[in-house]
Amino acid sequence: MLEVNEYHAGKVKSIGFQTRSLPATVGVMEAGEYEFSTSRHETMTVISGAIRIQLADSDEWHTYHSGETFEVPAGQIFKARIAAATAYFCTYG
Repeated sequence: MLEVNEYHAGKVKSIGFQTRSLPATVGVMEAGEYEFSTSRHETMTVISGAIRIQLADSDEWHTYHSGETFEVPAGQIFKARIAAATAYFCTYG
C-alpha cells in the first residue's frame, strides 16, 4: 500500500511503501530550508541533487550529493538546506 506524505506547505512530498525488510519513502524536496524530526532511525540516500544537513547536536553543516547516504538517529531534529529540487530514498528502522 502506498502512502502519500506532504510537508512544509507542499514543498516536500514523498511516497511511503514497505520494502522487503524496512518501511521506506521516496520523495522530492523543492529548494528551501526545512526542519525535520525523526521518530525512527533514518538512512537517507540522495538520488538526485544535494542536501545540506545540520544535526541538532552539531554546529556543522554537511553536504550530501547524488549517490551519498547519511543517517539520523531516532528522536533527533535536523535541518536541511536544499539549493535545487532534490530527490531522496529513505529507510526507517
